[in-house]
Amino acid sequence: MGRSGVRLVYGGGSVGLMGVVADAALAAGGEVLGVIPAGLFVTEIGHQGLTELVEVGSMHERKARMAAEADAFVALPGGLGTLEELAEMATWAQLGIHAKPVAVLDLDGFWSPLLAFLDSAVAAGYIRPEHRALVTRLTDVDDVLPTLSRMADATRAPAGAPMLGFDES
Repeated sequence: MGRSGVRLVYGGGSVGLMGVVADAALAAGGEVLGVIPAGLFVTEIGHQGLTELVEVGSMHERKARMAAEADAFVALPGGLGTLEELAEMATWAQLGIHAKPVAVLDLDGFWSPLLAFLDSAVAAGYIRPEHRALVTRLTDVDDVLPTLSRMADATRAPAGAPMLGFDES
């Protein structure tokens, strides 16, 4: 990411997989924006070496700020927080709150059970096929940036157009 000139926007922690990704982006000369709720600053050990670390008042503010700052969303293997954020970004796309790409990096089949669930929900009539298509499966790290860039270019809103549901003032 850093070598590609793509800014990383993430939750602001210094530990775990995303802490490693942030460190790698910074080491490659990239910009990294972390957004962390005040209550999680100690728990997640806020990353002090970021280009910018923004402390917000709540998890909702965190997700709204990250959504406003990001051009696309990709979920790496993770836990309940990752799953919740992925579901929210896909839901916001479904509702028209944003028109940004949403993807999972399905390393070693990590996301395959979730994707199978989504496919079965389509087959059962609970999810429309066009809404299922909002979550893209990527299996190669090297495909993430080029694929998301192509998708973002295809869905980019006109300059200055506000995201529905967000006050960006």
